[in-house]
Amino acid sequence: MYPEIDTPALVIDLDVVRANVSEMAKAAASNGVRLRPHIKTHKMPELARMQLDAGATGITCAKLGEAEVMADAGIDDILLAFPIWGEPKLRRLAALRERARVRVSLDSPEVAEGLGRLGGPPVEVLVEVDTGQHRLGRPPGRPTADLVAEIAAIPGVEVVGLLTLAGHAYHSRTAEELAETSRREGADLVATAELCAREGIALREISVGSTPTARHVAGVAGVTEIRPGTYVFNDTAMIRLGVANERTAGARVHSTVIARPTPERVVFDAGTKCLTSDGTGTPDWIRVVGHPYAHMDFLNEEHGVALLEPGHHDALPVGTRVQLIPGHACSAVNMFDSAYGVEGGRVTTELRVAARGAVR
Repeated sequence: MYPEIDTPALVIDLDVVRANVSEMAKAAASNGVRLRPHIKTHKMPELARMQLDAGATGITCAKLGEAEVMADAGIDDILLAFPIWGEPKLRRLAALRERARVRVSLDSPEVAEGLGRLGGPPVEVLVEVDTGQHRLGRPPGRPTADLVAEIAAIPGVEVVGLLTLAGHAYHSRTAEELAETSRREGADLVATAELCAREGIALREISVGSTPTARHVAGVAGVTEIRPGTYVFNDTAMIRLGVANERTAGARVHSTVIARPTPERVVFDAGTKCLTSDGTGTPDWIRVVGHPYAHMDFLNEEHGVALLEPGHHDALPVGTRVQLIPGHACSAVNMFDSAYGVEGGRVTTELRVAARGAVR
């Protein structure tokens, strides 16, 4: 299992990634919507280019730092799905707009007023709507329509659409619940846009979709683009939701058993500084591939501690190398400076996680 790679290490199966990228591109195309993948999952220009080459019309970034890295790589159609506040960031955004088409999402007049002072062509903005996650945005319908009207009156900005993230879909307990949450995500935004149109504000973009909801919400009439991110790698959260499986999990942390202090306890050399604590407490939130009888118990900074089921206490001796599927691919990737790319069972490249730590 790639003995030339020292552990712990982030290993990306590029064959799996290409298949994941192709499948989501086909799902978008078959529903007549644009695909604008969120690059916070991989943070690598090479993989963003792979997504664009497969049919994506642009990319989504969480932070200006990510967008700057992608623009440096020649990617020139970017949605910043995060409110931009403060003069330092506004100066950077102005510079970024000179070399890329940049849209920004927001949910307040205060942020819009800052964008409006940039000068030049109006800043295209999408107003974020709270469809159930209760993070950013006002509820759909009248509360959002009123906000759209207020922001549309601010000089220097152009409201081009609505945006949401149905993050609450991650808590779905059944496939039917996930499908219904996805449908509501799209339908609520479309209905809100129709209300805005009746009041004289035409919105041409309805931007939706996390990885769990993307394939469902792409089929809602009126949706124009989907923004999945995790699908490129997948993780145990996607497996739990039934939108991925171990075969489609393309990013894994390779680790080594460094201790067997008791018959049932296994200690790996990868802890929160590789896998993060996201998902802690969820059953099998980190999967030990090929060893279903090993269940991760807890993580410390440098240690991952798993427990073996009775009857398997002789498994996983010291020195055994394993592959761990993280609970959250996006945060795990951000822990590494680089990743090893494998193709056809061979290590073929080393990829720099170029936007790692780009949190400003």
